[in-house]
Amino acid sequence: MNGKLAKDIEQNIKTIEGLFMNCYDIVIRRIEMGEGYKVKIAVIYIDGLIDKNHVSEYTIGFLNSEGSGSFSPIGYGKDILDYISKEVLANAEVQEEKNMQNIVDAILSGDTVLMADNTDKALIIGSRGWVFRSIEEPETEAVIRGPREGFTEVLKFNTTMIRRRIKDTNLKIVVKAIGKRSKTGVALLYMEDIVDKTFLQEVNKRLMSIDIDSISDSSSLEFLIEDNYLSAFPQIENTERPDSVAASLYEGRIALIVDNSPFALILPATVGTLLQSSEDYYSRWSDSTFVRLIRLIAVGLTVLSPSLYIAITAYHPGLLPAKLTYFLAASRIDVPFPAVVEATLMELTLELLRESGTRMAGPVGSTVGIVGGLIIGQAAVDAGIVSPLMIIIVAVTTIASFVIPSTEFASGLRVWRFILMGFSALLGLYGVMLGIILLGSHLIKMDSFGVPYTSPYSGLGIDTGELKDTLLKAPIQHLRERPEFTRPRNKVRMGGYWKNGRK
Repeated sequence: MNGKLAKDIEQNIKTIEGLFMNCYDIVIRRIEMGEGYKVKIAVIYIDGLIDKNHVSEYTIGFLNSEGSGSFSPIGYGKDILDYISKEVLANAEVQEEKNMQNIVDAILSGDTVLMADNTDKALIIGSRGWVFRSIEEPETEAVIRGPREGFTEVLKFNTTMIRRRIKDTNLKIVVKAIGKRSKTGVALLYMEDIVDKTFLQEVNKRLMSIDIDSISDSSSLEFLIEDNYLSAFPQIENTERPDSVAASLYEGRIALIVDNSPFALILPATVGTLLQSSEDYYSRWSDSTFVRLIRLIAVGLTVLSPSLYIAITAYHPGLLPAKLTYFLAASRIDVPFPAVVEATLMELTLELLRESGTRMAGPVGSTVGIVGGLIIGQAAVDAGIVSPLMIIIVAVTTIASFVIPSTEFASGLRVWRFILMGFSALLGLYGVMLGIILLGSHLIKMDSFGVPYTSPYSGLGIDTGELKDTLLKAPIQHLRERPEFTRPRNKVRMGGYWKNGRK
């Protein structure tokens, strides 16, 4: 099938019919053009993947109109397809192809193929027009102020939304087909004059090394190219927002958009980028700074709250004030389980409620989560299974996990929360400290395409002032250089700025 086309159109049609045997949606339309100079033409496409009106009007319609009279391709070297392409068709996208494999791939991608007798090439006509979801507001990254557009499952629409925001010829969009069977389109986007060439080469190398049957979603691609697939933490950022992708490209990062997926991948990713939200750049700097500090507190609460409760209750009650110790002892007097069992039961119950709410339809899922949490929590306290303080801690922990912008990063913290609970049950506060050291060591060891995962907190960027757009959010007038962790070739993104009416 990788060979060239034959000059006999019937032989080519027979080959395609054999490849698409038992495929009810393949359409092969035969046409004869001319009266005295008869030419056999075949129009081939898959019903459902094409814009049928477009093909009927601008391809088949024009062929039939031209074929009603006599004609001769004189001046085109007796090349029928050259004549048809330049004199007959009114389609915007037409290209020649001689390889059968490429022709079959085009048919499977929603293009229309036109073949003629006595020629060893075909015309591929752009006619993709399948049903798709309209552009909507992203549900996972809602903002109060900012653009409302979100990606869809159509690759061309997604790249167009990026192109609308970056009107610069330095924006390069390279589309690759990944997956031996699915041949999924993957668009590689970068700013040519900003991106680090070594970083770009590494990304291309990893993409080209993928050998798999199918890429069904951007998550599959993410797992195949990330540095440490065993880690619970994501090393590639994902987003539904075109504005987030555009902003990342301006910083010298690279974006990957996968066909059939509404989530784009942004790399490299660090702890600093995963704790940022689009809302930070649409709000005033003081509000954004406060929210970012709140997120850091939320990270600590998400990981440490249950383990600290277990350690203090079981091993170190003397660390609490006397009145709080008496209250804690009184609230646990009827609880038959040790603190670790109590905390594990409640955490697992909350995880079950979270999962059930996610799997059920919108309003019903929200109702299940709220009502289930209230009823189960109150019933557990009344039954003496858990203490009221444990309910408060679990609720605070759950709320804190929702504050973190990246759901994948929050999920990694949830995994480590259970690990720290185990350490605290065994060794108390010493176990908590041991768990924190292991977690810190794990994060510090990790890289994302050669960039330290914990930058700029780990030292990279502290001297260059990167914390003013990570730990804090400085006014935009002070963000005059691109982040250092991306190693941009063009480091300056803003010149002088206005202050008190002067530049």
